[in-house]
Amino acid sequence: MAQRKKINLVRFDQVGLCYDQNRWIFHNLNFSLNAGEFYFLTGASGVGKSSLLRLIYRDVKPTQGIVRVFGRNVDTIRTKELPPFRQRMGLVFQNGRLLDNLSAIDNVALGLRVIGENWKAARKRAAELLDWVGLGDHMNNLPPTLSDGQRQRTAIARAVIARPLMLLADEPCGNVDEDTAYKIMPLFEELSRKGTLVIYATHNRRLLSHFNYPELYIEGGQLIISDSYERESLNTKRG
Repeated sequence: MAQRKKINLVRFDQVGLCYDQNRWIFHNLNFSLNAGEFYFLTGASGVGKSSLLRLIYRDVKPTQGIVRVFGRNVDTIRTKELPPFRQRMGLVFQNGRLLDNLSAIDNVALGLRVIGENWKAARKRAAELLDWVGLGDHMNNLPPTLSDGQRQRTAIARAVIARPLMLLADEPCGNVDEDTAYKIMPLFEELSRKGTLVIYATHNRRLLSHFNYPELYIEGGQLIISDSYERESLNTKRG
């Protein structure tokens, strides 16, 4: 059987990022990531995990080099083009970034509404997802009445509902307990199996050891890509 051709979604060529004259976050990054792949993004606090994700969804531009996402140089994307560009992505931030004036179910349904789905169908799918993440009894609550963990699970449901081409998750389970984090992982895995590129930033080493996916490790302004079977030796080296 012929091997299915990989579809490239992210490519970095000689990329560097500097927020000020004396503080380079990255230098000379060269890598590419494809549809259907799943990576854990790791590294010590402050090394640039969030900055790497920001480069991908074009919240910042590279100081040098070229970042290509969906085949396009992000430097050429104009401000008015950002919404349709990001509609092909699912974004999960540690603070959730929910709309406080909308119920949990309507926050999640919004992920389908922006791509043209009608409210009835969008809310039906949102209700199913909220039930999956354990919020079936809270779907009509406004975000300010939810706990930190409940808000984060709502944000995750919103990010995955439209089955995006790419999911960028920045500490998506940082505000939930470990059991809940394990229960949410199948959502991300199912997306990956169906062709979504998943990049999951985390500090949780136990999560990495439990799920068998490659690791993008940031250290000293460089990115090390390690397969799961290489992790033991790589972790020993770091220690």
